Amino acid sequence: MEMRYSTHPEHAKHFTTEELRQHYLIQELFVPEEVKLVYTHEDRVIIGGIHPVNKSVALEGSDQIKAETFLERRELGIFNVGGSGTVKVDGETYELNTKDCLYVGRGGKELIFESDSSSKPAKFYIVSALAHTTYPTTKQSFADVPSESLGAQETANNRTLRRFIHDEGIQSCQLVMGMTTLENGSVWNSMPTHVHDRRMEVYFYFELDENARMFHMMGEPNETRHLVMKNDEAVISPPWSIHCGAATGSYTFIWGMAGENKTYKDMDQVAMSELR
Repeated sequence: MEMRYSTHPEHAKHFTTEELRQHYLIQELFVPEEVKLVYTHEDRVIIGGIHPVNKSVALEGSDQIKAETFLERRELGIFNVGGSGTVKVDGETYELNTKDCLYVGRGGKELIFESDSSSKPAKFYIVSALAHTTYPTTKQSFADVPSESLGAQETANNRTLRRFIHDEGIQSCQLVMGMTTLENGSVWNSMPTHVHDRRMEVYFYFELDENARMFHMMGEPNETRHLVMKNDEAVISPPWSIHCGAATGSYTFIWGMAGENKTYKDMDQVAMSELR
């Protein structure tokens, strides 16, 4: 498990491109037969990828979180962004097709991840937050989750928003997760942008063409920076930072938040005139 520490916005102003990438960008999430985890001190969230190909892979506790089991004091959101696969939680099997979501509550002991086919293996993207109580393990199929259309073609941000783990969907302690898909011809997400000082956020970009690139915007509204990203990469967004971006083609991204509250609309909008 890689550790990332919180940074003050005054420090981030002076980071080089490489330093920005070291602090906020998460690459190579899906390594065959391995669990890749990044622990950020931004609300103590863990971001990771699990990529079983020819054998099952277990998500276990570690000395870094001082826990015998991964969910001893945590809850977990899982999205499958690869081929079909299964997640076994304490012996109960949950089948996850592409873009399906599974929430696992605090206290689950055995977590086993498997792919249905080694020729098209599953890729499980995970976000975990601290939990003070236990909510039931719940699956939400992509096909059944409500959707909301946002933006417009003329502003190049026509997109479909789907909320999975939230106040009116899968219940959790503090974790909020969903998925946004950009329509063909649209490239901008979350613009006009915002910040939310009461919780952190992480974006995971996928379904980008191999040669496409995402220009993810971050930093304080009057001190913006950017990171150039590619497919299957994630970026940590501290509470003081904007988070939006544009790519060289259409894409999908998963957003995950944790912090003081779960109110999706609790955000501070940033006027376009404020951006620098």
